[in-house]
Amino acid sequence: MRKNGNRRCGIEIAKDAKKRYCPLVIQYRPRFVDTIIEELHADLPALMLVGPRATGKTTTASRHAATVVRLDRHAESAAFRADPDSALRNLAEPLLLDEWQAVPAVLGAVKRAVDSHSRPGRFLLTGSVRAHLEEETWAGTGRVVRLAMYTLNVAEQLGRTPRRTLTKRITTPEDLIAADDTPDLRGYIELALRGGFPEATLDTGDRARPYWLAGYVEEVVTRDALTLAPARDPVRLGRYLEAYALNSAGLAHSKTLYDAAGINRKTALAYDRLLQNLFIIDELPSWSSNRLKRLARSPKRYLIDPSLLVGILGIDAAAVMRDGDLLGRVLDTFVTSQLRAESILGSGRTGRTRLYHLRHDQGRHEIDLIIELQGQYVIGIEIKATAAPDTHDARHLAWLRDQIGNRFIAGVVLHTGPSTYSLGNRITAAPISALWA
Repeated sequence: MRKNGNRRCGIEIAKDAKKRYCPLVIQYRPRFVDTIIEELHADLPALMLVGPRATGKTTTASRHAATVVRLDRHAESAAFRADPDSALRNLAEPLLLDEWQAVPAVLGAVKRAVDSHSRPGRFLLTGSVRAHLEEETWAGTGRVVRLAMYTLNVAEQLGRTPRRTLTKRITTPEDLIAADDTPDLRGYIELALRGGFPEATLDTGDRARPYWLAGYVEEVVTRDALTLAPARDPVRLGRYLEAYALNSAGLAHSKTLYDAAGINRKTALAYDRLLQNLFIIDELPSWSSNRLKRLARSPKRYLIDPSLLVGILGIDAAAVMRDGDLLGRVLDTFVTSQLRAESILGSGRTGRTRLYHLRHDQGRHEIDLIIELQGQYVIGIEIKATAAPDTHDARHLAWLRDQIGNRFIAGVVLHTGPSTYSLGNRITAAPISALWA
């Protein structure tokens, strides 16, 4: 990305005598999920914030809590291990129980406390695994509402709160303007590989960041995964994760991945579940106007954050720029991570916002991302590594518009150039940086 004074990739940095540069003292950057926590906790007794490790869940949740208990610290968890019901009593609420999975029995205690007094705003729980991993310990159904939190997107890194929701901006083309100091293609790749893990993105310099990301991946494969599935072979799991990373933002057949990793189908399915439960990978289902057909079509596979490609594959921006296939995958994974973080904003006000992909007629028509609103209205998004897309790049969006009529709200071709312009009825070309402008 182009440099301007003491700015780099849109994040402020300060020079230091001992380092080439170092981050400024980092103040808390509001997260999109903050608004949802405030709204839901005004009505609900207990929320569980889940997501990848090191995404800032504890930092965010603690801002909404009067008391914080870190259950992964033995001194703080001892009482909860011995008698969780008693330990919950007399603590100032809202009470944050951080890393709940370290003491799974605490969920039953929260359930019983909520059954006794269901006043809103009592409990917050955070964790880095999905709560249904151990069904026998999950006692929160109907009492604890889960809320996903992902890595920082660029708007959050810049401390910007959008004036309007993403879907409203997309449907108003004049709002889809390029950000100040919008990057070029290489700049977008650098921004993608920088990623959204707060410690790596905001607190770690460019030279150290690849080591941080490699260490993160190593911890997932050798510690986190084995904690949940002790029989797993970390070497084979690492090979599978590498095959998956090479196919991020793709529709590769499962056999392609498990053949590349040298494992069988049963093992690959188990690895998929494990990595999804650890929030390392994600899948977008296929969109169809026939809901039953969605279940039968292949999902699109993603790493949860594009910077994980650095930790898994050891690549840098120069390597991506030399590989056209990888370039497209990195850009798609990056844009999807931006939208995933913000998609939660539509959940409380306009019905749930869901992300899909579209592949129709054996690939004759493909659309990178579909945003579905209220279960019926659709926004289509194409992602292009070009600075000047034309109507040919929008042909699949035009096809979908003509197929579903008024259900098609808008289509956007996100590109790496600086300009916004029309590509037809309800279809706009806009810079990727418009997502955080």
